[in-house]
Amino acid sequence: MSSIEMKPNQLENTSPYPLMATQHEEIDLLGLLSTLYAAKKQIVAITLLFALCGLAASFLLPQKWTSEAVVTPPENANIIELRRAIVNMTVLGVETNLDAISLYNLFLKKFGSQELREKFLATSPYVQTLLTSRHVDNSELYRAIVGVSQKFKAVDNSDPKKSDDTGYTSWTLSFTAPDAEDAQQVLQSYVEFIAGEVKKDVITNIKNAVELKVAFEKEKLALDRVNLENQHKVKLERLGYSLQVANAAGLAAPVYSSGQAVKDDPDYSVSLGANGLAEKLKIEQSIKDVAQLNPAIQNREHTLRVLAAINPGDINFQPYQFQMQPSLPLKKEGPGKALIIVLAALVGLMVAAGVVLVRSALSSRMNIEAM
Repeated sequence: MSSIEMKPNQLENTSPYPLMATQHEEIDLLGLLSTLYAAKKQIVAITLLFALCGLAASFLLPQKWTSEAVVTPPENANIIELRRAIVNMTVLGVETNLDAISLYNLFLKKFGSQELREKFLATSPYVQTLLTSRHVDNSELYRAIVGVSQKFKAVDNSDPKKSDDTGYTSWTLSFTAPDAEDAQQVLQSYVEFIAGEVKKDVITNIKNAVELKVAFEKEKLALDRVNLENQHKVKLERLGYSLQVANAAGLAAPVYSSGQAVKDDPDYSVSLGANGLAEKLKIEQSIKDVAQLNPAIQNREHTLRVLAAINPGDINFQPYQFQMQPSLPLKKEGPGKALIIVLAALVGLMVAAGVVLVRSALSSRMNIEAM
């Protein structure tokens, strides 16, 4: 078997050009630190400059203070007057379909209404203080109102991911303003404004329901009266015809009083005799009001008078229950002044160190190229 013999000198001097020596690039940390130490005054100056800029920015940044309130569905004490009114109206046949949950949902719905927010803020002194001049046009006022209205928030506290289930529903209402007292006052005023709008809506619905019930009862009562009057007229005519028949038959006294067995006429009864029919006819003719002897009509007239006397404007209730009143914020939102200054100083330190190192690297490169 043949073998290939490799001579040691076959791989030597394979290229007429010498190979470049391998360069090992390493970072000289001590050199970098010495460079930074040499420019310590410049680094400190830039860092202080950035820290001062951060301090100025902390004063110029807009302040944000958020007032919060937690509400739950109204309890019995909040709507006891409304419950009494509902009971009285239910007895009279007025359907209202009002309960604690429906009032609570109506309150939350109106709290999130952009239209009601703009209506409230249009007359709010808080918005007027935000405007630069007293005489403003409608467009500037509208922009201010829209901007402030976005600071209202309503958040549902029921989170299925939370393990601590409270067993009741609650919402957190909040408002953010540049001043803590303004945030609390505006949120309190807006909650009261929305409660007033809910009361207006509920009272209007009650009035409409009562008016519809009164109109229905009046129309029904008028029809029943016409029915009774027609029945009364027919009764008078039948009594007159019966009297004529009794006189023609010579029946003056009631037929059952003489021991006679007479089959009465189904159309014109003569069993009372002429004398009894004449007296009955006289009594019926003396009746001027057909409801005089009808207790059902009299009861309905009484119900109608009671319905007309209902005044839902006197009902006082609250469509929510506070779990937490609108709070006075104790801590503003966003980073504090100390944090802003520290972050600005760190940025300044990094910028200063970077500038020094880049300048040192450029200087070293220029010296190498000059050699």
